[in-house]
Amino acid sequence: MTSTEPTTHNPALASAATGERADLLAMLAKHRHMLGFTTRDLTDEQAGLRTTASELCLGGLVKHVTTVERKWVDFILEGPASMGDFTTMTEADWARRADDFRMLPGDTLAGVLDNYAEVARRTDELVATLPDLDASRPLPKAPWFEPGERWSARRVLMHIISETAQHSGHADIIRESLDGAKSMG
Repeated sequence: MTSTEPTTHNPALASAATGERADLLAMLAKHRHMLGFTTRDLTDEQAGLRTTASELCLGGLVKHVTTVERKWVDFILEGPASMGDFTTMTEADWARRADDFRMLPGDTLAGVLDNYAEVARRTDELVATLPDLDASRPLPKAPWFEPGERWSARRVLMHIISETAQHSGHADIIRESLDGAKSMG
């Protein structure tokens, strides 16, 4: 069984951050911890099991949240080109994207959690050092965004927190269905 939890919070950076940045880092760390905590004591096989009507598994959720966080940090740093144009994606592109939601051959829970921790460290560093949380960029082309809409770095960080919290809740349901374990309660 795997009992390794990701180190998804950098206390040194968090203590250096103040005010709003400290709040953003603390909230993100809380939800990262809860997501990682749902994977405690699981085998790689268990991390890849679907336990509900959903197509999601615990390892796949962590992979997805990792990708989301990495891509949105890239967006803050590089702009919409880092995310691609979702309006031109083919069926094959969408199928590859779906792989983020499942454990693939060769994936291990420890590897998935290590990757998440690395992405988290990068995000924490960015939040602590970004010159301006108000700096905004146009969103990438996607059917779910209004053309011309812009998001500030702050809005992107709130989106990352929201995604992490939402999927942490999904993970809790999947874990409880797997073996009765709960994150809280």
